[in-house]
Amino acid sequence: MVEKRFLTLADVGEVLNISSSQTYALVRSGELPAIQVGGRGQWRVESAKLEEYIAGAYRKAAEARAALPQDEAADA
Repeated sequence: MVEKRFLTLADVGEVLNISSSQTYALVRSGELPAIQVGGRGQWRVESAKLEEYIAGAYRKAAEARAALPQDEAADA
């Protein structure tokens, strides 16, 4: 199966297990880079950008855990 280069916002929401409005908010804020294509300006997210976003989310989570006091980190 050929991997799609660009994903719809519905596809992205499915991958991240979030609603379409949450996906649109990520795009609108610029947190998740996307482009508008076609006459109706539909949003598309490049697969590589989605993977970068996910990797960044893991980095942020690791930094947040590292910033917790040791006893709180054990509870998380």
